[in-house]
Amino acid sequence: MYTLGEFIIENKDCFSYSTEALLRLFSSIKLASKAIHKEVNKAGITEEIIGSSGFTNIQGENQQKLDNFAHRAFIESFKSRNVVCGIASEESKDFIIIKGKQENFYQNQYIVLIDPLDGSSNIDVNVSIGTIFSVYIRKSPIQMNLTIEDFLQKGNQQILAGYIIYGSSTILVYSTGNGVHGFTLDPSVGTFYLSHSNLCFPKTEKIYSINEGNYAKFSNGIRRFIRYCQEKKDNRPYTARYIGSLVGDFHRNIIQGGIYIYPKTASYPEGKLRLLYECNPMAFLTEQAGGRASNGAERILDIKPTKLHQRTPFVCGPIGMVSKLEEFMCE
Repeated sequence: MYTLGEFIIENKDCFSYSTEALLRLFSSIKLASKAIHKEVNKAGITEEIIGSSGFTNIQGENQQKLDNFAHRAFIESFKSRNVVCGIASEESKDFIIIKGKQENFYQNQYIVLIDPLDGSSNIDVNVSIGTIFSVYIRKSPIQMNLTIEDFLQKGNQQILAGYIIYGSSTILVYSTGNGVHGFTLDPSVGTFYLSHSNLCFPKTEKIYSINEGNYAKFSNGIRRFIRYCQEKKDNRPYTARYIGSLVGDFHRNIIQGGIYIYPKTASYPEGKLRLLYECNPMAFLTEQAGGRASNGAERILDIKPTKLHQRTPFVCGPIGMVSKLEEFMCE
């Protein structure tokens, strides 16, 4: 079986930038993800990692102890590999600048945006959680300080995106723009092995994933689409499946075939998910897997961000299902 490192080297022509840099990026990602994997698997036997930290993050959301652990693990891991010049995390108000080894110069060119722990409300109940990451090339000159514009890039500028899901097994899924591939961690040796090659959304449409408890807060278009999914006609009704973890719901849907929907509501008129940390990387993976991702009207990867913690409605899945939802939104 291919290890992740072997797969990258074997397919080096599929990445337009430095293979060495890509290996260093994944070295950082693997190191932090294995540390989180270890803590997640101890969550039921230690109080040091479960429960609330007693603080709120920049989003105004209650931080879990494992949120803080995951944030620190990824920041320190990226700092140690001399490949990243800046990081923006969902858990931090501002972006973080990382100097290269050459004093007073920011010689590295890669920008990382990360949601260190997606679905953290599921930690205490042993439901799948994950990490979402994406990588860009900095826009500012190499010998100057980073600016906010280095981080506010459209999603179509991503050179790498992926996620790690911590569930019945720990799986790392990524794309560099040449298909989507998944690698499962063998904890006995600490190595990620290729387990899901060229992931694509199945042609069979089976599942819709949305929190129907918010039905009364949805727009008329979303309500009509839900009724369409429940209608007994053709290959419907679809099966309703909702975990409450973007990574968990997306991973199931890309394997089994389904649409994920997190629309705007009366409580979140701009949507709830973060464009930079969650929607852009998942949209990149969606399109690489033959699907479509939008905010209900506009392609996610074409949206120009205006702030680090910008929110947006989010829909992703097979092209036919997403297009049908957009039809209902336009009526």
